[in-house]
Amino acid sequence: MTAVGERTAVDDARAALLDLVAPVEETESVALADADDRVLATAIDAPRAVPHYDRAAMDGYAVRAADVVDAGERAPVRLALAEGVEKRDDDDDSEGEEPEYGPGRAISVDTGEPMPAGADAVVMVERTERVGDEVLVFEAVAPGENVGAEGEDVEAGARLFDAGHRLAPADLGLLRVVGLDDVDVFRRPRVVLIPTGEELVSADPEPGEVVESNSLTVGRYVGRWGGEAERFDPVTDDSEALRAALREASGERDADLILTMGGTSAGERDHVPGAVESIGSVERHGVALQPGHPVGFGTVGETPVVMLPGYPVGCLVAATALVRPAVSRLASRPFTDPPTTEATLSRKLASPVGTRTYARVALDDGVATPIRARGSGVLSSVTEADGWVVVPEETEGFPEGHTVQVEHWEGSK
Repeated sequence: MTAVGERTAVDDARAALLDLVAPVEETESVALADADDRVLATAIDAPRAVPHYDRAAMDGYAVRAADVVDAGERAPVRLALAEGVEKRDDDDDSEGEEPEYGPGRAISVDTGEPMPAGADAVVMVERTERVGDEVLVFEAVAPGENVGAEGEDVEAGARLFDAGHRLAPADLGLLRVVGLDDVDVFRRPRVVLIPTGEELVSADPEPGEVVESNSLTVGRYVGRWGGEAERFDPVTDDSEALRAALREASGERDADLILTMGGTSAGERDHVPGAVESIGSVERHGVALQPGHPVGFGTVGETPVVMLPGYPVGCLVAATALVRPAVSRLASRPFTDPPTTEATLSRKLASPVGTRTYARVALDDGVATPIRARGSGVLSSVTEADGWVVVPEETEGFPEGHTVQVEHWEGSK
């Protein structure tokens, strides 16, 4: 076990944690309405074409292109309306009979209606004039013009998505129109959160008590990252109580990942690493990360455990740096860096060499201003920030006026 004072580099810690994590292989069938942001477990081929018939792409008249090849503004071609067209008038609700069609005839069609057999083009209504039972056509059309051909959008049997594709709302619409009502996806990983500390309460704290909020914040991020969070009530700073909670999370609750919060430092009430090691193993304890360096991880049985610090900002930074890639792997989702904005520092930003610092900043018209509240417990400094600047381990910081990339952790998915 790495002692908390022996801090592992962030990239090394991340790689070691990911070695403990394997993608969830269990699958489930879900309705399309519930499939947004889910990851496909199987490839999907289109069961039918889109459109599944030749259809009019414009309001107008279905014709044979050969009949109107000589049509022009000064010399319109005169076509007979096919029998039955009167029964398709917009003011007539009767269905009528299927109109007869043949050379030298036209049939009124609306956008989306099936093309009559024998017709191969549509003349837009504004390029025609109806005169009694005839139609004057003032423009030639080519075969297929203003027609949506069967399979024009999607051919039957075409590969739509491979296994591992993360579904977006537009994807769901496409799956609906090809005739699917549900899809097979990977089950979301179960992430069990265990807040620790005898000082934690749910509401109305007395002096010396603290409202527990880490499980709410981190749990919501776990959901964004592809997991499904379950939460324990706060567990007191007692080794046996911690062991019982860890056993329940890995056993009865069948967690794919356990997150503890608090009790990771070197104080008298910091029992979490010892509790984990007594029934499992601690692989790393202490990461060169600021804030959040007391983070650690290991296993209980077959279940990976990440031990997050209790201070809210350190907890969030450690979760973003380590838990997000772990949940992404569990959920079979690609791990991508958060979106960034280029900005200029308004003042010097210091960082100790050998530590990766996540400095909260506010953005204003291309200028990044470090937020002066440096404490790992000052949660308002996170809500006031537009993002953070990551200062790498090999530098002491950045001078005033330096161009930096501001990471937007809120966009991390």
